[in-house]
Amino acid sequence: MSTATRDGRNWTPDYLVSIDPKKCIGCGRCFKVCGRDVMRLKGLNDEGELIDLDDEDEEVEKKVMVMNDEGACIGCGACARVCPTNCQTHAPAAAEAA
Repeated sequence: MSTATRDGRNWTPDYLVSIDPKKCIGCGRCFKVCGRDVMRLKGLNDEGELIDLDDEDEEVEKKVMVMNDEGACIGCGACARVCPTNCQTHAPAAAEAA
């Protein structure tokens, strides 16, 4: 799906579809540039399970960004431009059924 910028130039949005927890360092840069709540910070425990950071009963081994509301992504790519580890996967919208 292609669209146009305000001045009419062709632009194809590239939507965030996944975040690799093995590469993510939980720095939060992507979260800070995204105003749409597409991602959120979670913790990984020693068993590799995602946990809420406010859960005081669980010990956090590592913080990682995870998908929160992928439908809210507008495909601007700001998150990819600030990510120091290239842990995100982006893709154009799936072609609509004919």
